Amino acid sequence: MHPRPTRREVVVIGAGAVTALALSAGPGSAEGKGGLQPYASYWFPDSLPSGSPGDGVHWRSLAKWRPQDDADLPFNKATVPLAPRFTPPPVNTTARAGQARVSALAAFAHTSGNPSQGSDTADHYALTHWAYLDELVFWGGSSDEGLILAPNAPVVDAAHRNGVPVLGTVFLPPVAYGGQLRWTEDLVRRGSGGRFPLADKLIQVARAYGFDGWFLNAETGGGDARLGAAVRDFVVYLRERGTGLRVTWYDAMAVSGDIAWQNELDDRNAPFFRAAGSMFLNFGWSRAGLAVSAERAGRLGRSPYALWAGVDVEARGWDTPVDWDAVVPASGPHTVSYGFYRPEWTWTSLPAGGRSPAAFHARDDRFWSGEGLDPTAPPAGPWRAPAASVADRSTLTALPFATSFNTGHGTGWWERGERLSDAAWNHLGLQDRLPGRRWVVRTEGTRPTVGFDFDDAWRGGGSLLVEGAPTAPATVELYAARLPLSRATVVELTHRTDAGSTAVRVELAVSPRPGSFHHVPAGTLPGGGRGWTTVRLRLGALPHGTVHALGVRLTAPDGGTVRWRLGGLAVHDAAPPAPARPGRVRVTASRRTGDGAAELRLAWGASRAPVRHYEIHQVLPGGGRRFLGGTCGHAYYVAGLRRTAEEAATRVEVRAVDELYASSAPASVTFRW
Repeated sequence: MHPRPTRREVVVIGAGAVTALALSAGPGSAEGKGGLQPYASYWFPDSLPSGSPGDGVHWRSLAKWRPQDDADLPFNKATVPLAPRFTPPPVNTTARAGQARVSALAAFAHTSGNPSQGSDTADHYALTHWAYLDELVFWGGSSDEGLILAPNAPVVDAAHRNGVPVLGTVFLPPVAYGGQLRWTEDLVRRGSGGRFPLADKLIQVARAYGFDGWFLNAETGGGDARLGAAVRDFVVYLRERGTGLRVTWYDAMAVSGDIAWQNELDDRNAPFFRAAGSMFLNFGWSRAGLAVSAERAGRLGRSPYALWAGVDVEARGWDTPVDWDAVVPASGPHTVSYGFYRPEWTWTSLPAGGRSPAAFHARDDRFWSGEGLDPTAPPAGPWRAPAASVADRSTLTALPFATSFNTGHGTGWWERGERLSDAAWNHLGLQDRLPGRRWVVRTEGTRPTVGFDFDDAWRGGGSLLVEGAPTAPATVELYAARLPLSRATVVELTHRTDAGSTAVRVELAVSPRPGSFHHVPAGTLPGGGRGWTTVRLRLGALPHGTVHALGVRLTAPDGGTVRWRLGGLAVHDAAPPAPARPGRVRVTASRRTGDGAAELRLAWGASRAPVRHYEIHQVLPGGGRRFLGGTCGHAYYVAGLRRTAEEAATRVEVRAVDELYASSAPASVTFRW
């Protein structure tokens, strides 16, 4: 495989690897575009390229960055803490806990085109399979935009909600793709007292923005042993000074300073492996080389699972040939972990006529769960999906817990079944905790299909749809959990049938002991679709202790086709009081864009009570509301505020929303046209 330069971006990893696909070319920074849209931050280490940046690109020096001067920092700051998680018993006999893990290097857009607060399209890489991931690298960097890319807040907040750390990227490209050795030298230049000033800056950025570390990819040739030693010392310093931050090293530069992809752990790259927390091995690995690498890692006192064997899926996705038994043998212990390079192939390769959220998730489920979409029985074909080998993990350990099956993008927005916006959107920070195992269905009859649907919702952008003609009761196992169960615990289900569906008898499937389910009747919904119904089920009769799994059992008592939606699922004891209203809302910048529209930058004070996220609405002249967006932070960019009925002023409201989706009283600001 040979690098393929693209129109806007050159992102290369490894000899014989491939460059980034040409993603949709959006504008770069607010400064370059002349608008107010904030974007994820990107920098050169210090010195800038010669010439002028391209349209929408703003060249910046990390050496000169200061948080107090960063006007976009409030929009890029993640606020969701990294959730603890546990490993439930694997759902099949081939997945193993405590062995191989999965890393993913994913590009959500080109380097300068990652909006800080989502955007107005549903055509987005809405990653949801966090259960199989150990870390996510926010991939990017290019010689004509910037070499250091910090992840945006929506991705970090979604990942943290699911217990997955997120790394930014430091990319020093090959000379053939615009790399300059002076950028490597800039990065590792020493300051007074043996400090590395730019390592301190990387630590400061990660702390200020709220993400978890850095992926270091040095591929610029021309170095020598002096530079190799400086880079190694830089990595040691970054990890030691950045307490708690993760550092992953890519197998490119050797300690001699030259670029020599080893494809295994050996004497030439071991100093970097010892300095970093983990190492991503280049794609040319062999079965024998991985076995030797695992043994060598043990001799160094490190786990072999701190080595990621690179699997390049950018071009062929699940048709990529991989020697899986070299990495995760079907019999015997796993050898090392593995890392996917560009798993967003499931999104970028969607056909032009079928780029819908539902189509994307169907493909993404196949990538992570296997062709049969049944992790209990992963297929034995050439593609070994993560569900076949890697034990999934869950963050459901405390109450309250609620989900509306919101995947973080959609073609509209609903609240309590009412559609408050018909605009497409994406914002991964609004993504719910979603079922980790897609899809476990227990039945002795015909298996129904299960998936996310975006045509209707109780709240958010979509709902869970089960459809088919089940010939026997079917239990859909949704969540592995360790939730405390007491006499006060209740479960709320919000569900409906669609037009064309037969009647459906619904039962909550709850597991107070591993491997066993109790079924709690939730009623029978008439067929034909009659709107959303919420039922509240008390679990006091069940043994106290821990809920280990949650699901639903569906029966079609009269036979026929079932189209049943689950719009909401909540588990709690006493419901907490509604959150306090946010602090004062301010318009920090605005710009009229013509045609009765404007773009705004908003900021507000944090609510005093625990908050899941904030939602922003436009108040309409008749008293209704239009959903404008939401965020986990305290600043939001409104891309298109639309003037209604020639009004002189428009009121914008911000509400705090808690874990059960209860909303606070609004705080508001008025924008005068």
